[in-house]
Amino acid sequence: MPDPAPSSRSELQPGTLDMLILRTLTLGSLHGYAIAQHIAKSSDGILRVEQGSLYPALERLLNKGWVTVRWAETPTKRQARYYTITRAGRKRLEAKSSDYERVTAAIARVMGKA
Repeated sequence: MPDPAPSSRSELQPGTLDMLILRTLTLGSLHGYAIAQHIAKSSDGILRVEQGSLYPALERLLNKGWVTVRWAETPTKRQARYYTITRAGRKRLEAKSSDYERVTAAIARVMGKA
């Protein structure tokens, strides 16, 4: 039986969404929709973060102390929760980025791309 057609959307490995959110927040405080938009735009639409994944991830990062949150007005005059990366979040991002780069390089070698 042939393989199903490739999906235009990519599944994220566990922990990757946290890393992408933390990296996005190094740009400054952002509300959830802006975080999702930045990830989609930066990945040329390949990575799309749905609300059902984004907000539980933000809550998880908040509970771990890797982000803080405050209410503020958006440019469209709506109230939204703005997330900011913490010092602990930056340390976590640095560690996860190093791990990601090491694993990605190893996979590229196995796949014959390096």
